Amino acid sequence: MSDSTLIILALLVPVIGALLIAMSDRKPNQRDGITLLTAVALFAAVAALLPSVLAGMRPELSLIEVVPGITIAFRIEPLGMMFAAVASILWIVNSIYSIGYMRGNGESHQTRFYICFAVALWATIGIAFAANLFTLFIFYEMLTILTYPLVTHHGDRNSVRGGRVYLGILLTTSIGLLLPAIVVTGLATGTLDFRAGGILAGKVSPVLGGLLLVLFIYGTGKAALMPFHRWLPAAMVAPTPVSALLHAVAVVKAGVFIVVKVVVYIFGIEYLSKLAYTDWLLYISGATIIIASIIALRSDNLKRRLAYSTISQLSYVIMATAILLPISAVGAALHIAVHAFGKITLFFAAGSIYTVSHKTKVSQLDGIGRRMPWTMGAFAIASLSMIGIPPTAGFVSKWFIVQGALQAQSVFALVVVVLSTLLNAAYFLPIVYAAFFRKAPAEATHGEAPLPMVIALVATAGGTLALFFFADVVLQLARDMVRPGG
Repeated sequence: MSDSTLIILALLVPVIGALLIAMSDRKPNQRDGITLLTAVALFAAVAALLPSVLAGMRPELSLIEVVPGITIAFRIEPLGMMFAAVASILWIVNSIYSIGYMRGNGESHQTRFYICFAVALWATIGIAFAANLFTLFIFYEMLTILTYPLVTHHGDRNSVRGGRVYLGILLTTSIGLLLPAIVVTGLATGTLDFRAGGILAGKVSPVLGGLLLVLFIYGTGKAALMPFHRWLPAAMVAPTPVSALLHAVAVVKAGVFIVVKVVVYIFGIEYLSKLAYTDWLLYISGATIIIASIIALRSDNLKRRLAYSTISQLSYVIMATAILLPISAVGAALHIAVHAFGKITLFFAAGSIYTVSHKTKVSQLDGIGRRMPWTMGAFAIASLSMIGIPPTAGFVSKWFIVQGALQAQSVFALVVVVLSTLLNAAYFLPIVYAAFFRKAPAEATHGEAPLPMVIALVATAGGTLALFFFADVVLQLARDMVRPGG
C-alpha cells in the first residue's frame, strides 16, 4: 500500500468509524466494539507510515486547491509523525477505559460521546499531517468545534458554562490572532508551506517577525499559555475520558505541537535566535510553569490540580522551544510524547477513584492505595514522570531541556526547572503518601475500578516506563525534526 493511500486511510478511518458507531446506537456491545476496532485501525494506518518517515522520506498528499496557491494538503514530517503515533495509540487505550467508565457511571448519550471522540481524532490526525498553515488552521478549528459536545456532555449549567469558556477563548484567539498571523505570513512569503529551516528569513522585517511570533503563540490558545489558559480548568466539567482527551491525546497536545512546528518550520530556529525581542516567550512560559504549579499545589480538587499541572507541563514544551537551540527543541518534542502518557494515566486514575468511591478531593484519598493498588500504583508512576525522576519518561525529556538551558547559559530556565520540579514533588508525592501510608476512614469499603479501566491505566503507566528504556524511535523522530532537511 502506498504512503499516499495510507494518509487517506488514516484520515478516513475515524470518519467511517463515527458513521458505524452512529448506526449501532441501539446495540451497545457492537458500538463499543466498533469504537475499539476503529482506534486499532487508525493506529495501524499511522504506524504503517512510520518506516518511511524514519528512512528520511516525507510522504505527501495534495487534495484540493481551494484558490491558486492555497491547498488542502498533507506532508508527514518527524514531529507530525510522533504526534499522530502518540494520539492514535492512546486512543486505543482511552477507548478501553471509556467503555469501563461510561458503563460504570451509567453515563447518558454514550453513542454521541463515541462519535465525537472519533471525529475529534480525525481532526487531530489532520493537524498532525498538515502540510501548510491553511490545512492546519482548518483542522485546528474543527478540533475545537468537535470537542465542544464532549466538554458539555452532561448538559447541566456547569457544563454549559464551562463549554462557553472553552469555545469562547479558543475561537477568539484562533480567529483574532492565529488567522491574521497566517494571512500576513502568506502575503509576506508567498507560501504557507511548512519547510525545514522556516520560510520567514529574509522575507519580513525584525519588527514584523517579532509581532508574528506573538500572534502565532497566543493565537494557538490550545497551548494554554497564561493568560489564555482559563478554558482548560473550565473544561474539567467533562467526563474523565474527555479530560484525558483534552489533556493528553488531542487538544492541548495540538496546541504545543503547533507551537513547536511553527517555530521549527515557519520561523526556523536559526532565524528566531537572531531576532530581537524573543526573550519574552522564555519568561512568559517560565512564569506560567511556576504560577500554574503553585495553583495546583493549593488545589484540593484532584481534577483541578491535574488541570493546572497540565498548564505547567505544557509550558515546559514552550520554554524548551523558546531556548532556541536544536537540543532544547528535541526536549520539547520529547515532552509532548512523555507528558501524554503520564498525564493520561493520572486522569485515568482520577476517573477510577470517582467511579468507585465518588471522591474528588485530594484530602479524601487517605488509604485509598490499599484498596485500589493498581490504580494508585499507576498514579505513583505517572507522578514520578511528571516530577522527572528515573526510570520514568519524564526524566528523558527534562534531561534534554536542561542540556539546552546549560548550552544557552540560561540561568532563568534552569531555575524554573528546579523550582517546578520541587513544586511537582510537593503536589504529587503527598497524594501517593496519603494513599498508601495513611489509614482509610472506617466506612471505606471500595475496591478496584471496572477491569477495562484498570487495564487502560496500567497500560499507560507501563508506557511511561517503556519510554524511558525504549526511547530510540521517539528520540530519532525528535532529532530528525531539527536536522537540515528534516
